[in-house]
Amino acid sequence: MKSNPDNRKDNVERIKKNIDTTIHNIEAADEMMHDTDNPKTKEELRDKNERREQALKGFRKEIKDEADARKKG
Repeated sequence: MKSNPDNRKDNVERIKKNIDTTIHNIEAADEMMHDTDNPKTKEELRDKNERREQALKGFRKEIKDEADARKKG
């Protein structure tokens, strides 16, 4: 079996897309929390957004790592 070489060309763009999608999902969940009166739904959405915020931190760290790797060549 042949292994695929590490192709990092589009990693930053892919991570940026993931960040944009995650931010969109956070905003949508915020709107849903505002529109619902169900406390369980609000709690679930709040929990999801907390996980999304953690994911954003990870994505931002990945972008920094990728930028550093590009500088090193």
